[in-house]
Amino acid sequence: MSPLPDQADLISLRQDALSIFQAGIAAADPYQAVKRHLAPKLLDAYSKVHLIAFGKAACAMVKAASEIIPAEKLAGRGIAVTNYENVTGVDKVDVIGAAHPLPDAAGLKAAQIIAERVRSAQQHELVLVLVSGGGSALIPYPADQITLQEKIATTDLLLTSGATINQINCVRKHLSQLKGGGLARMAAPADLHAFILSDVLGDDLSAIASGPTVADDSTYADAIEVFKAKGIWEQVPANVRQHLEQGKQGYIAETPKPGDEVFKNTGHILVGSNAISINALLDAAKNRGYETELYSDHLCGEAREEAEKLARHAKALIINKPIALLAGGETTVNLKGNGRGGRNQEMALAFAIAAKQHGLTGNWTFLSGGTDGLDGPTDAAGGIVDPNTINRMTQAGVNPLELLENNDSYTALKTSDDLMNTGATGTNVADLQILLIRPQP
Repeated sequence: MSPLPDQADLISLRQDALSIFQAGIAAADPYQAVKRHLAPKLLDAYSKVHLIAFGKAACAMVKAASEIIPAEKLAGRGIAVTNYENVTGVDKVDVIGAAHPLPDAAGLKAAQIIAERVRSAQQHELVLVLVSGGGSALIPYPADQITLQEKIATTDLLLTSGATINQINCVRKHLSQLKGGGLARMAAPADLHAFILSDVLGDDLSAIASGPTVADDSTYADAIEVFKAKGIWEQVPANVRQHLEQGKQGYIAETPKPGDEVFKNTGHILVGSNAISINALLDAAKNRGYETELYSDHLCGEAREEAEKLARHAKALIINKPIALLAGGETTVNLKGNGRGGRNQEMALAFAIAAKQHGLTGNWTFLSGGTDGLDGPTDAAGGIVDPNTINRMTQAGVNPLELLENNDSYTALKTSDDLMNTGATGTNVADLQILLIRPQP
């Protein structure tokens, strides 16, 4: 019979996991990222700079840029659009709050303001665009024949279908006037330069905020196939289906493709990413005396299935010294129930269940969290569980497996006091996972 987990050791492990997670957040600090990369000499060739920021890190990024750009160079006040939780005042910048993950009317108005500003840019002027995760939802600008409500319904349909972020972005690009290179098309003949904080695995620039400043190699036909592959094409609003069909038939212009003339005066710099944050996790864990293993730098798939795989992997390890298994990525959840939660909370709950089922020994703690501090439509960043999690739930009178089946990970983790609440972090580079294990004496 395995010895019972040491409570003091579990508390220590939990503190370490939270500290390591914070190191990953710090590595994605958007303010410092812009400060590192925006050289004043970049601005010398331009008579005016139009400063535009959107995404969950917009306020921090635009604050750094506004401190570097000389006041006389600014073409009016800057514009920053971010989710309501991340709104903070910035000198010389109009900050607009909007909804995420489902867009709202405030986001539509903000998108229209951005489009008007960008279209006003002239030759020898620079449109400086600061892009971070969440931008797709925050600046919705539907194609002319599509209403905002139809776009919201379409986005909601995709989110609940288990579609990947790349599939969702493919559709968004073909329903929008800004995404998929649309913003770059509006900026011509001015130069456009984008600083991009990536929340997309592999850092595909065309996928981050649905690629408003870069070429798009996907098509209307691809967007239609996303819905058909998920079996939800007939549930899509009629106007959206008609728009996509007309685009497929060539009646509506495609998004600008690689090599298009609109990109001859554009440039991009990747200033932060999930990969950079994973490296920070590795360093932080090593500094705390853990042997480290990069479990995955591209963790995707169904959250509960990935949790099961990780638990099996950990069970097979021979643990004779403290070890940290680290990962980054963005899993998905195929909603079947009506509970509350997010992919990180679901993964944490599923891991606690799988670890108990497979008899994972040793003192361990598992953390799965969103770097933006918000996991799904909840106030939690994710979850952090240990060998006693399931017992705490059952003693409180809840059935963790039933709650998992109802996609109600928030209730389960709240019951066991295993929610991780960081508040909005002001950045967004996808998710991070940390599994710490110490051998039992």
